[in-house]
This record gives sequence, structure tokens and C-alpha cells, in this order.
Amino acid sequence: MQELRDAGVMLRLIYEAMKRKGIDTDAVFSRLGVDESYVYTEQLRTPHSAQLYFWQAVEDESEDPDIGLHLGAALPPYKGQVLEYLFLSSPTFGEGLRRAQNYQRLLSDAANTAFLIEGNEACMVLDAASEEVRRLKHFNECFVQGLVTFFKSITGDRFHPSRIEFEHDRDRGIEHVKEVLGCDVVFGAEENRLYFPVEVLSYASPHAEPELLALHERFASEQVARLEKKDIVGAVERIVAELLDSGEVTLDSVAERLDIKPRTLRTRLTEAETSFNQVLADFRYRLARQLLATTDESIDEIVYLTGFSEPSTFYRAFKRWSNMTPIEYRKTAQSKDVTEVTA
Repeated sequence: MQELRDAGVMLRLIYEAMKRKGIDTDAVFSRLGVDESYVYTEQLRTPHSAQLYFWQAVEDESEDPDIGLHLGAALPPYKGQVLEYLFLSSPTFGEGLRRAQNYQRLLSDAANTAFLIEGNEACMVLDAASEEVRRLKHFNECFVQGLVTFFKSITGDRFHPSRIEFEHDRDRGIEHVKEVLGCDVVFGAEENRLYFPVEVLSYASPHAEPELLALHERFASEQVARLEKKDIVGAVERIVAELLDSGEVTLDSVAERLDIKPRTLRTRLTEAETSFNQVLADFRYRLARQLLATTDESIDEIVYLTGFSEPSTFYRAFKRWSNMTPIEYRKTAQSKDVTEVTA
């Protein structure tokens, strides 16, 4: 199964909101095993499962049990991305919404939102997270406000939710949530849903342009195709994880497990702008950092677990990757109480 990832723009928007709220962002990212520059990594896509660690770290550092709700209110509008351009160049808001559904993966691999009309109300089913993350209070309450802020920005503030339904439960602060979101709110629902008046679907975009729309759709299709090419990297990493301690991690052995020819695997990795050796090195480095930062395993055991034949080879590789020896890295990481999240 392919590892689910979220577009880096989601993290960047939350990062800006954290800054606005005065949260110690350096402390949050240190707990996640990265520094703040990670937020602006080119073509960043973060592990979807990391949402669980991220929101726990933010709640701990902010000491705010409603931090997702409050960060959502501070989110800047989603700007400068192809999905925004699709909405703006479409004839109406409804047309933009329907087109954007075709390219949800640009926002998240986990996104699978649906759109329907019930009488005088339109509804988005916000299936934008995995089963585990979908019931995460902070994620839900922040994410839905990000959508509302975005929809307001592209409709000239004509979009207003009429009701929001959340899968997660709340035993306190319900009236405060309604006040922040500005509409009726239901908790413990079967699905996360965002309702709004059906007439907003007819809102005509002042920026509608057929030629630009065709250009933006082509660009969105190309971006999705690029992501699909990179899927092979995740598949290779899963096989590497299974074979690593056997010492049989070669391009041929991984290709055999994937039931493709080695030449085909090499070609597909080239199309994904990487190579087998690079994927293997990156995986070993992430695994080594995780083991050094979060366990008391001996260096000899970590050498074995990361698939190196000799400690000296491991030491040289780790020093090349991090400019630190494994022992130096462990001391630094564990002194910060780092929780490594594979990125």
C-alpha cells in the first residue's frame, strides 16, 4: 500500500498561523526531528501519518486544548497554487469545485472529497484524511477553516457555511466552536461535512477565461502525473525496509519483489528524478536518525538494522550525510527529546 502524503502547502499555511499566534515553532519542529527550513523544502510532501505527531506537539507546546480550532482562525488564504487558478478561471464557483475534485491529490494523497446537493443546501463530504487522522479534532477543525477561508477568498466573501458536521466528539467548548466557525456545528457525525447555501455555486468568477482554464487543467494533470511517477519511490522504500537486515538490498532483488524487470525499475526511478542508490541512501539515513534519536540500540545493532556490513562504513556514510558522527547526533537529538518523523 502506497504511503499517503500531504502537500507541503498545508504545513506552510499552519506554520504561518503558528507564527501569528506566537507559538514556539522551533520547539515544535525540533520535536519532529526537523528544523523550520523544512517547511519551505521544494516540492515538499509530508507523511500523512505525521499529522498525529504534529498536532500532539503543537498542543503540548501551545498548552491549548483547542489549538486546531484557534490556528484555523489564523490561517492565511491558500494562494498561488494550481487549484486556486482552476477555481478562478472556471465560469462559476460550482464549476471550479467540480474540476478541483479531479485533482485532489495535489493537496493530499488521502483526499477523496465528494460533492452533493440536498435541497437548498450544497454539501462537501470532507473525506480528506485517513481513517485514523479523520477523527483528529485539531486536524478537522483547522482543515475545515482553511477550506472556508479559501472559498471566501475566491468568491469575494460570498461563501458562508450553514452547518459543519464533524466525526470527532467534543465534551466541552461546543458553543465556543460554533462562535469561531460562525455556524451550527454537529459532533459525532458519520462523516465530516461542510454545508453551504446552494446559490453560491452559481457565483460567477470575474477571472473566468476559457483559454486560461484549459492551460490550468493541463498543468494540474501534469502535476498529478508527476506525483504518480514518484509512487515508485514509496514502493521501493517499502521493499527496502523488508530486506534491509538481510543484506540483500539490490536493485535486482527489489525489482524481483515488485515483479518488474530491473531495467524497468531503473527507468521508472529516473522518471521520478532519483535513482535506486539515492532512495536506498535516503532511507538508511532516515532510519539511522530515528534509531539514534529515539532508541538506546547500540551502534553495532544500528549498523545491522540499517543494512551496513561494517561499523566503519556506517560511520563514514553517516558523517557524509549529517556532518556529525552517529554518537554526536545521538547526544544532540536525545538532548532535545526528538521524536523523529520519517519525512
